[in-house]
Amino acid sequence: MRRQTGQFLRHLESERGASEHTIKGYREDLASLAEYLADESGATPEPASITTLELRGFVSAMHDAGYAKTSISRKLSSIRSFFRYGQREQWVSKNPATPLRNPRKSRKLPHFLSSEEVGRLLTAPPAETPAGKRDRAILETLYSAGLRVSELVGMSDGDLDREQGVVRVRGKGKKERFAPLGSFALDALGVWLDARQLSPKDPPGPTAPVFTNKFGRRITTRSVARMLEKYIKQCGLDTRTSPHTLRHSFATHLLDRGADIRSVQELLGHKSLVTTQIYTHVSTANLRAAYLKAHPRARA
Repeated sequence: MRRQTGQFLRHLESERGASEHTIKGYREDLASLAEYLADESGATPEPASITTLELRGFVSAMHDAGYAKTSISRKLSSIRSFFRYGQREQWVSKNPATPLRNPRKSRKLPHFLSSEEVGRLLTAPPAETPAGKRDRAILETLYSAGLRVSELVGMSDGDLDREQGVVRVRGKGKKERFAPLGSFALDALGVWLDARQLSPKDPPGPTAPVFTNKFGRRITTRSVARMLEKYIKQCGLDTRTSPHTLRHSFATHLLDRGADIRSVQELLGHKSLVTTQIYTHVSTANLRAAYLKAHPRARA
């Protein structure tokens, strides 16, 4: 199996252009399978002799060892790809990993902020300094439009229509949508853009970045995360709060106030309604908590 694994990893690098990090992950996943099979049989078998039953045993062993469901799913994906390549190269006749199914993911309710907490966070940046003006515009825009951080940092001047109150967003899979901006976000953007200094490498024009760093270049997602960490500590908010928390809060608050779930799906840019439905669980949980707290004959 060692020879075939090496061949497969070279294929990933040369034909599929996989990154060093990706190749390392595949190598570790296949090594853990080889180690398990060697422990079970006393020797690592050739790929052609590996059966679906043995792979089920490997999955069971991972469950017993307390592996996270995401880790098990990733290892199964690596194994399927390995045997798919083996079929192409004809050192296996069939893929024994095909019948295996990934463990069902347990869906955790997303962390979100209350309206009062969002208000404290959005007003935390100082309104007098250029950095504070930028930070306030970033936070207002994230919450107003429910953007992913990657979508926010990718915004250019040509995407922004302040007169109509919308921004063109490039989401996952390069799918575009138009996201509305509220009056607070538009006001904050106007203040920031008046103070913004662009780098000579990013001159004014449709491709100029809306949000920049201290050098006038496009800001990074990591910079946004560091900026938010500072204001979270300043406001004494839950340390689980991340830039994506504002997106969760945006969706939860809309549904709490009666927005249609299909509309929220469009605003978030979700391909599937199933992805959006997690926020209905949050809203239902909020409703039940309020009921248990307020009803005289309810029990927690």
